[in-house]
Amino acid sequence: MEIAPFETEHFFAKYEFNTPYQLCNSDCESVTISELLKMAGVSLEELGKQSLAYTESQGHPDLRRLIAATYETVSDNDVVLLNSPIEGIYLAARAGLEPEDEVIVLSPAYDALIHLFEHVVGRNHVKRWEFEKGSAGWELDLTRLESMLTPNTKMVVVNFPHNPTGFLPSHSFLQQLTEKLQSRNILLFADEMYHGLVHGGREPVPSSADLHAPAIILSGLSKTYGLPGLRTGWLVIKDHVLKQRVINWKFYTSICPPGPTEFLAIAALRVHEQLRRASLQTIENNLNIADRFFERWRQLFEWHRPTAGSTALVKMNVASVSHLIDPLASSQGVLIQSGKTLGADDQHLRMGFGRAKFNDALQRFEHWLTEEVATAK
Repeated sequence: MEIAPFETEHFFAKYEFNTPYQLCNSDCESVTISELLKMAGVSLEELGKQSLAYTESQGHPDLRRLIAATYETVSDNDVVLLNSPIEGIYLAARAGLEPEDEVIVLSPAYDALIHLFEHVVGRNHVKRWEFEKGSAGWELDLTRLESMLTPNTKMVVVNFPHNPTGFLPSHSFLQQLTEKLQSRNILLFADEMYHGLVHGGREPVPSSADLHAPAIILSGLSKTYGLPGLRTGWLVIKDHVLKQRVINWKFYTSICPPGPTEFLAIAALRVHEQLRRASLQTIENNLNIADRFFERWRQLFEWHRPTAGSTALVKMNVASVSHLIDPLASSQGVLIQSGKTLGADDQHLRMGFGRAKFNDALQRFEHWLTEEVATAK
């Protein structure tokens, strides 16, 4: 059975490891194993003593307790560990839906948040709840969502803070969304991989896990905590029957998490606030740099500062961002990503602010832009 091409991952497979200056990453600056263990007060010797035997399918009890403690109303028994966050999207689609169920998904979005659901229920049964561009940035219309709901709607898929727009809903927005779905017994799938990355001292919004609605929550260590190499993710599911369906599907995918990864994830959860603050500081610094860059290039870009997360979707006043990727990568070693890979149009690019070398990459990008403008004259 065919599935749509995974455009974002095909793109990064081609460019990520041979283009040194990157402006489109969605993750945050990472650390080494030694650095992580030192932060957590754990020795390399303790890591070396970890067994390579099978582990508990639902996840190590200590790790589940640490994860549950990051929420207000979640117990360790509500947490299911994953072998990678993307596994959780697949498990949720398989366990929560039947063929021809109707699903509504945010768009633009990370490819898997659209195509995995299309794969399970059929492309014609997935509707896209589109972001709109307002005077102050990207917006979502709850009235528009309500008009899309039908008796056949079984799941709504959201991602907050949002990749790629950087949109953060208000507490009131989330509460209204929850109430609309709860009244219709519609399951919410909430991708919260960027939870906690709120800019400018704004108040964080609660996790959907704490809003008492039928929901599956996805989170992990890749984005907010800068540890994508661990591949650690988890689902929060309070519905026991649904959770057991998810675990049964997990037996067919990965069975259980790797022990060494769980050991390192436990270390990371012990210092998760330190990791989050470091990511947020890098993002804030890079956003200030970006503000100055976009002020200099007001004629070429439409810049709306994101309010949360590590990415922004920026309009570039050119015919095609895609046509710039190869020339820029080959001449400057700079990587940009068209919004087209994420379901936006080819006049938008996704920019990422979580990496320490963002300024170096932006300087090379600006040098190239300056040369292109001079040549055009």
